[in-house]
Amino acid sequence: MRENVPEDSRPASGNPLPPRLFNASRYLGDYEAFFEARENNAVYAFLGLTAPPGSKEAEALAKQQA
Repeated sequence: MRENVPEDSRPASGNPLPPRLFNASRYLGDYEAFFEARENNAVYAFLGLTAPPGSKEAEALAKQQA
């Protein structure tokens, strides 16, 4: 985990504390970023996944594209 957290997301001193979210070795963010994605109905995008049809996120994306 320590090697894959970007420099700008590391604390000024010490090691980055969990929870840190990754998809394989790609850093996605911390709990605050995940919480923000959840509040914005963008969890699938945050995780790098395609939103399933009928989900709130898929409906929001369809409205944006219309």
